[in-house]
Order: sequence, then C-alpha cells, then structure tokens
Amino acid sequence: MTLIVILALVAVVVLFVVVVYNQLVALRVRTQNSWSDVDVQLKRRHDLVPNLVETVKGYAGHERETLDSVTRARTAAVAAQDAGPAARAVAEGQLSAALRGLTVAVEAYPELQASGGFRDLQAQLGQIEEAVQSARRYYNATVRELNVKVQQFPSNLVAGTFGFEEREFFEVDAAERETPKVSF
Repeated sequence: MTLIVILALVAVVVLFVVVVYNQLVALRVRTQNSWSDVDVQLKRRHDLVPNLVETVKGYAGHERETLDSVTRARTAAVAAQDAGPAARAVAEGQLSAALRGLTVAVEAYPELQASGGFRDLQAQLGQIEEAVQSARRYYNATVRELNVKVQQFPSNLVAGTFGFEEREFFEVDAAERETPKVSF
C-alpha cells in the first residue's frame, strides 16, 4: 500500500513537471515567434524610409536637417537589429520621432502632399506603423505570459531547473512620447 502511494505521488510530480515544462516551451516558442513578427514589421519600415526621404527631398530639399535626422535614425535602427528588445525599442523610438517630425515638416508643402507617390508612401508607412504597434503589443503579451510563468510558484521551480528565463519587453521610450518640433 505504501509503495502504491509513493508511486502515485511520484507520478503526480512527474506529470506536473511535464505539463509545466510543455507550457513553458510553448510560451517560449510563442514569444520567439512574436519577436520575429516585430522584426519583420520593423524591416518593412526600414525599407520604406529611404523611399520616403528621397520623395520628400525632391519637393522640400531645404528641409535638410529633418531629412538627415530621419536618415540617421533609420541607420541607428538598422544597426540595432541584433540588439535586445530594450536597445531596439530605443532605436525604433528615435526613428518614430524622426518620422513624426518629417510628417509635420511635410505639412508645409501642399504640392508634396498632392503627389500620388508621396501619398502612397505615407499610406504604406501608416499601415506599417499600425502593424508594428500590433506586433509589439502581441510580443509584449507573450513576454508577460512567459515572465509570469517563470516567476510564479511552483512553475518557477521547473523554469529554474530547465533554464527558462524572463524576456525583455519592447517598450516605448522617451523619444517616441515627445511631440515633434519643427520650425521654418
């Protein structure tokens, strides 16, 4: 009888470890997948920015500082591709701020706003920005789920044993929160 109870307890513990381990693996994979979604959207944005800058240059070449700011921010964002979520968030926030500054500067050029090519690029950028925000929200949700599971007792025992670690959130930085300032 005692042997049966001991075997039953061992079976329950093993089953618990297997279930929690599988949940942690699923969360880790979902988090990796959602990070890939963020990365794809950011790449789309990085690819679109040079076309946008060149189009604006044709109409508003004297907005050099604004255009240079966008180009520098894009270069920094591309360079941060291998960095973690926190570093990427800073670089992407600077790019977002620079793009908002460009959008504000463009408002002074009705002929540019009337350009079909510019309108198409601006519409694509808007769609990409929405996709980036959606991918970022999903990534952060999966990170939250994984981090909670890694921290909560008793799943933290399984997580620690098998090397599951918390992930960084992809958060908005101060540059993205600032209102762009443009002067003519």
